[in-house]
Amino acid sequence: MSTSYEQPSQEFKGKKALVTGGTKGMGKAIASRLAASGATVMTTARSLPAGLSQTELFVQADLATSEGVEVVIQAVKERFGGIDIVVHCVGGSTTPPGGALVLSDEDWLHMLNWNLLGAVRLDRSLLPLMVEKGAGAIVHISSIQRRLPLYESTLAYAAAKAALSNYSKGLANEFSPRGIRVNTVAPGFIQTEAADAMIDRFAAQTGSRESALELLMGSLGGIPVGRPGTPEEVGELVAFLVSDRAASITGGEYVIDGGTVPTV
Repeated sequence: MSTSYEQPSQEFKGKKALVTGGTKGMGKAIASRLAASGATVMTTARSLPAGLSQTELFVQADLATSEGVEVVIQAVKERFGGIDIVVHCVGGSTTPPGGALVLSDEDWLHMLNWNLLGAVRLDRSLLPLMVEKGAGAIVHISSIQRRLPLYESTLAYAAAKAALSNYSKGLANEFSPRGIRVNTVAPGFIQTEAADAMIDRFAAQTGSRESALELLMGSLGGIPVGRPGTPEEVGELVAFLVSDRAASITGGEYVIDGGTVPTV
């Protein structure tokens, strides 16, 4: 599903933004949305994407490692000098299915490095640049799994995202008095390229993409709006949260899941 929006004209003109994992899926949609409204956007990924038009604004780095984080920090300082907006979108799950007992120390450490500590390390180095200016906005992309953990398949990922949300709240309490707003966005089932690939795999078993999609939505307990979200919808929410339109919003978590989470 493709969704288009009327975007506020040039509200981010002159702003410098970093979007980690900004070359595909939600990260790409967020980076595109900020750039469409005037921001200069630097993106990161572990590999150089095909057809990238502005390579000078791309940093190849693995943010699950301290070395990769340092590469990004140096690029921000050398190319931007400062930073106004940081969106942490890097993350995901690569652990095997089978529940808690199949997860090794290495599985847990990788999930924590990828989904939590990369953001912690980047923030620790970039926040002083924002404090110096007395302004800035940070968004951490978490997940509804921090409230609805899928123990049989993505427990370590869910736990890392829960920690990310907790960390984000503490960071907001500390730095909002200094002019830096920090919020969390918790997506549910978003139909990214990775989700489409998963739907295709299930379709090979069920016989159609429609039945595969229904099966996947059912595994979450259903989606009341009847469809997954789109990366563009996540991009629109993030753009609002980092804009001056949300000047008094900080320390919040904003769920975008089509009503999947059944509780308040």
